[in-house]
Amino acid sequence: MKPAPASSPPVHWLRANGFIIGLGIAVLLAFLIPGPGSRHGVLHPDILNNVGIATILFLQGLSLAIERIKSGAANWRLHLVIQAFTFLIFPLVGLGMNYVLPKVWATAPGSILDGFLYLCVLPSTISTSVVLTAVARGNTPGALFNAALSNIIGVVLTPVLVHLLMQRSGAGAAMEFGPLLLKISLLTLLPFGVGMLLRPRLKDWVDAHKKWSARLSNGIILFIVYTAFCDSIEEDIWHRHGAWLTVQTIAAVMVLFTLVSLLVHVSCRALKLNREDYIAAYFCSVKKTLAMGVPLAMLIFGERADLSLILLPIMFYHPLQLFINGLLANQWAKRQA
Repeated sequence: MKPAPASSPPVHWLRANGFIIGLGIAVLLAFLIPGPGSRHGVLHPDILNNVGIATILFLQGLSLAIERIKSGAANWRLHLVIQAFTFLIFPLVGLGMNYVLPKVWATAPGSILDGFLYLCVLPSTISTSVVLTAVARGNTPGALFNAALSNIIGVVLTPVLVHLLMQRSGAGAAMEFGPLLLKISLLTLLPFGVGMLLRPRLKDWVDAHKKWSARLSNGIILFIVYTAFCDSIEEDIWHRHGAWLTVQTIAAVMVLFTLVSLLVHVSCRALKLNREDYIAAYFCSVKKTLAMGVPLAMLIFGERADLSLILLPIMFYHPLQLFINGLLANQWAKRQA
């Protein structure tokens, strides 16, 4: 057998972390060349972003394996824990942070506070929650059912929670909620539903081209991130707040992740969930989706020049959750070996 090429490990690492590297490149490009992606730039982000959002949701509906979800539908205690954390406890933690952060971080911009509230009402991820649960030898059908359910619910419930919580906290500017919900329905629910309806006919083709579907979705997300940062750079927002803002945001994200992880652990122990259900509950409850978070943020906050600051918490939360949960999944798998 021939030895693997010397470049194999770095190539594998680049492939495994390509999306996170892409996020960094998108931000760097925005700082270097902000003009084309700004609100009135030649790339016309107001049009392309809407098309991209509809495409992402269509692909998610097309990829949602309803036939695999049915086997995990009966475990109501697990569903109750995960959905309660996703859409009740996590948002309450976000409200608490919105109250505490200004007291310990007096210079925190309002858009960062909005970003933490937004992060806390997002649905869970689908693919990584299921993969990590499978690696750790947890209840994979239960994880798949709940991650998919939270994404379906989140398309409507996330904007509703953003609206209610920001009114409650006074953190965000007033939004015309009726037109917003109509726009979200047209650009998310409609393509998502069409994708689900077409899946039975296109199932074999879709499953055979999962990688290309994921690459297209990731490319659209990177474009939206690029345009969001272009606007903030054109408005000189980063110059006003400085680089220290990034360090403070990362610290707050780490505190949030640790707090929610402890709450999930304590709750699952109190409810005496078995090992497999505990693993599924943990990975689905602490994770938040960047794939749906970026498009929804563009719809909800797209008119704001500080959108990049609103996205900052979820952009830092995403790699942190992947890193920590990847370590945990492997550690739990070894214990069962």
